[in-house]
Amino acid sequence: MSLIRKLKDREVLDLLQEANQITLKEHGNKITLERAIFLSWWCDKGDCSFCYMSSQKPLIRDPQKARRRVEAILAEAEMVKRMGWNIEFLSGGYGAFTTPEIRKIAQDIYQITGNPVWLNVGITNELNSYGEEVVGVTGAVEVANPKLHSKICPSKPLEEITQMLSEAGEIGFKKAITIILGLGETLEDLQYLFQMIEELEIDRIIFYSLNPHPDTPFANTPQPASLYYAGVVAATRIQFPQLEIITGTWVDNLANIGPLILAGANGLTKFPLFKMFGTRHGRRVEDEVLWTGRELLGTFTDTDCLEGESPKCGLEPFLKRYINSCLNNKTEYKV
Repeated sequence: MSLIRKLKDREVLDLLQEANQITLKEHGNKITLERAIFLSWWCDKGDCSFCYMSSQKPLIRDPQKARRRVEAILAEAEMVKRMGWNIEFLSGGYGAFTTPEIRKIAQDIYQITGNPVWLNVGITNELNSYGEEVVGVTGAVEVANPKLHSKICPSKPLEEITQMLSEAGEIGFKKAITIILGLGETLEDLQYLFQMIEELEIDRIIFYSLNPHPDTPFANTPQPASLYYAGVVAATRIQFPQLEIITGTWVDNLANIGPLILAGANGLTKFPLFKMFGTRHGRRVEDEVLWTGRELLGTFTDTDCLEGESPKCGLEPFLKRYINSCLNNKTEYKV
């Protein structure tokens, strides 16, 4: 495959230029800020070798206590709306919430934001339980190479993920997958990824770079190189011009943002929103987008957006907590 060969030959700048032109033509110049809303820190599987939850499972005696308060979840959705962000998806470990509970949360968020949500709640055969409050289903693929996937995510069979996504499409939901770079994949593994996107008619892909967590096998593994990350995204954009691409990076790798946008990203994710809002790190995100010539939808710095009328009873204490967190951040960059 020519794209893989170009990556092997380190022709990343050529790929970025081509991908950028495709993105501007097919998607325009707007960049979204995306926020995954977590439902719980418990996962009944808890054996994905890279995952923070795998390190926490032995420490949690009562899974019910690892669930977030629903009011806090809904207040977070309201704050995301005020800031002009999108909800990337609802995410929760296996066994944390029941399907009816997840649907009720999704319905309430739909009422708050006016937008149906994406789900990333594990492999399920209960997709028919959801309605207009859900726009799409995300499969946590992480690694597209079947052998590597079975080693890293032993309790999430790739076959079951693809089956769920196929059923989601038949029902009428959009389909997304998540991929983590830095887990031992090779450039040749792009063949597996591209085949999956094509065969399942994937609408959206979310790329992340490895975040090495303590007490996991990847604790001392370096994060992937920025141009490797950007090169993989660019190759994916070139191969699939219409695909929605979301890319995640961490506070210690904000310099990834510019190259990832030029590589074809439509949106940015994986930020600790309430810790970063109003800080130099938040301003850095906005500057990274500015220097790509794109228009950022949403804000990391506009404190005027924080206040508003609570859409549901019982959320005020939680909204106040989020607002105070934002306002108490350092704002030394302001003039």
